[in-house]
Amino acid sequence: MSDRTYLREISIRNLGIIDQSTLELGSGLNVLTGETGAGKTMILTALSLVLGGKSDSSLVRTGTERLVATAQFSLPKVSAEVQEISEISGTDISEGSLILTRTVNSDGKSKAVAGGTTVPATTLASFADHLIEIHGQAANHQIVKPARQRELLDRYAGSEFVDALTAYQAVFLSYNDLRSRIKAALDSASERDREIIELEEFLMGWQKLKAVRGEYAETTNQIARLSSVEDLRAASAGAAQSLSDEGAGALTFLGSARRFLDLAKGKDGKLDEISSTIAEGFYLIDDAARELSSYLTSLEADPGKLDSLQARKAEINAFLKKYGSSIDGDEDLILLAARAKGAKEAIADLNGGEDRIKELQSQLAEIKKELIDCARTLTRVRAEASLTLSKLVTAEINALAMPHTQFSIAITSPDYAGALKESDFTSLGCDEVAMQIQGHTGAPLIALGKGASGGEMSRIMLALEVVLARTHPVGTYIFDEVDAGVGGKAAIEVGRRLAALAKHTQVIVVTHLPQVAAWADTHFAVKKSNDGSISQSDVIKLEDKARVEEIARMLAGLEGSASAQEHAVELLAMRESIS
Repeated sequence: MSDRTYLREISIRNLGIIDQSTLELGSGLNVLTGETGAGKTMILTALSLVLGGKSDSSLVRTGTERLVATAQFSLPKVSAEVQEISEISGTDISEGSLILTRTVNSDGKSKAVAGGTTVPATTLASFADHLIEIHGQAANHQIVKPARQRELLDRYAGSEFVDALTAYQAVFLSYNDLRSRIKAALDSASERDREIIELEEFLMGWQKLKAVRGEYAETTNQIARLSSVEDLRAASAGAAQSLSDEGAGALTFLGSARRFLDLAKGKDGKLDEISSTIAEGFYLIDDAARELSSYLTSLEADPGKLDSLQARKAEINAFLKKYGSSIDGDEDLILLAARAKGAKEAIADLNGGEDRIKELQSQLAEIKKELIDCARTLTRVRAEASLTLSKLVTAEINALAMPHTQFSIAITSPDYAGALKESDFTSLGCDEVAMQIQGHTGAPLIALGKGASGGEMSRIMLALEVVLARTHPVGTYIFDEVDAGVGGKAAIEVGRRLAALAKHTQVIVVTHLPQVAAWADTHFAVKKSNDGSISQSDVIKLEDKARVEEIARMLAGLEGSASAQEHAVELLAMRESIS
């Protein structure tokens, strides 16, 4: 965990029933328990807001103006992805810490802040993608989607897959670019001559213009200056006189003030501060006076240069009027430079006619062979990864009180030796990924979304994350209702697997099950105050006896049960004996 990111602290104010609360989380398995309606899920709601989730004014505590949620992440080692987001957004990551804040006003307006910088909520979401992963019922719904299943498999496939995908996408881009060029050549065949004339005329005009970056603004500025030489001279001369006149200039009076104050130097600290300020002003104005003098010396009328600049601007304006888009002059010139860069190739495509099209089609055939080879490689890497991942996830599922369930991943690909359709190729390859389960030996394979209950889906999702976290962990995993539909031995195994996951990364769990809570490294209990709210004192980090009492309450549904406390002690001891 030393080089892993983790969520160090969550601070909440005026969110739902929560008045004010701060949780200082541990780096291992953190468990939140409490009676139904006590506000456990509100803590995850706060975190969702901090991570760029949708804001809602109804979340603001009644009678208050705004809610504030803050999360502090520890970043011992900043990844390249997080560093890039930080640089683009201007976010400060100092001393290995990143603070994300979200405020929501009662009128619905929200504000996002990352590292002291105001940012769009989407920036918080970008950070979240690399720092944290939240699993609830929504995540279980997501996993039944083919795109999500493919994403999980690709993540497991690792660096070999990333290299294969990068190579494939480069060829895929070239392939689509060439297809677009062929289509453009075919579409424009009837208007070839007219387009060639227009392109050649544009290219000739551009080459003659020889415009350079920033020229339009610079030319305009110089014209304004040369057209106003006398006004500029009068203004700067008057200012110089006001500063440097020996009898009544600002420098004369400031110098006199300095001399008077120097007589009392060291006799009063307050007066010395004033003297220092006046001295600093004197030097600043003295510098300005010298710059004015230099400016006056360089300020000369140049009618010849003015005429030349005006002629150049007229030439540029005429070109922009014909070919530009009536936006900023320099931006127009940048766009036209890009157009000129591709004009020769476009003219060659048009001049080549049918021969050019045949040549491009021949190139396309060669690139398609390369594309198919790259797609085959992607399929092979996915297939190999699917076998290993299926085996490991099956082992985890079997340990989660589903002893006869088999997990498998089917890869469906087109016949690469046959006639491939253009629609077979996507930016992620040609494969369709389907996760399936088999309830028992001899039973048919059933799609994940159709063959598993809610509780089974939670366990399958947990099994996947435990396997993925061994080699590709994010900093923090959050599970809400991971124990839905689970009890008895299965609950103990869910707790054990969460603890196993927490050895590689930080885990935060909201649970109603004592069998899960017993595995916690850090245990919080959330309680309501007498008025139904949650304040700072109502989110309690439990230790020793208090923890036994909370697990006993979860077991018996009431406080003070001696037998439940004995069972709680037994659960905690069991964790130590089988972990």
